[in-house]
Amino acid sequence: MRGRLSTLFGRQRPAGSRRTRWWRRLVVAAVAGAVLLTGGTVASVAWIRGAAEGHVYAEADVPEAPVALVLGTKVHPDGTPSPFLTGRLEIARRLLAAGKVRAILLSGDNMNADYDEPTAMQRWLVANGVPAERTVLDYAGFDTYDSCARAKRVFGVDRATVVTQSFHLPRAVAVCRRLGVDAAGVGDETARAYGRTWRISSTREYGACVKAAVDLLSGRDPAHLGHRETGVEDALSRA
Repeated sequence: MRGRLSTLFGRQRPAGSRRTRWWRRLVVAAVAGAVLLTGGTVASVAWIRGAAEGHVYAEADVPEAPVALVLGTKVHPDGTPSPFLTGRLEIARRLLAAGKVRAILLSGDNMNADYDEPTAMQRWLVANGVPAERTVLDYAGFDTYDSCARAKRVFGVDRATVVTQSFHLPRAVAVCRRLGVDAAGVGDETARAYGRTWRISSTREYGACVKAAVDLLSGRDPAHLGHRETGVEDALSRA
């Protein structure tokens, strides 16, 4: 009997050995997860940049298009556009003045009653000489994917010049093109003056490319789709 008990107890692993094995498995799982995440990020960024290649231009060289699609970003509590948004709006204003586009679609976030990117964008453009009737507001452009999907499916845009910061531009152009908009793009560089914010936003693009790839592969609907709107057609008819 004693021999059997000794044999049984002798086969049990010490508590320290079990903990070591558990930690090893945890480390292996963490390393495998990191490798998969890195590989997925690299693949997503390459896919997005490949889709945008040849469609990103300097402002002077961008081909003419019926519509400039300006993607929204932060508006201050007093309703004035942030420097990043102002840079985008200034490019759109110049494109319209140069005859490179004939209407401007302003797509941004108005999820809450006290936060309204499209109206702030229109107000800035009108104050800087753009006729209000040449602008169209999309209040449900909650992210890049939604703005591009709604431009195509709600506003009937087939060809556009996308305007945003240069670090964001390849993703914006790629998403629009994958969703059926023949998109070219012009990027703002003036916001580089805000170095820390620019660096943080540029770094976030890696994760945003992964999300964009997932959105495109899943073919999700935008958060709010809505009925077909003729605002862009009306603006073009008045150009």
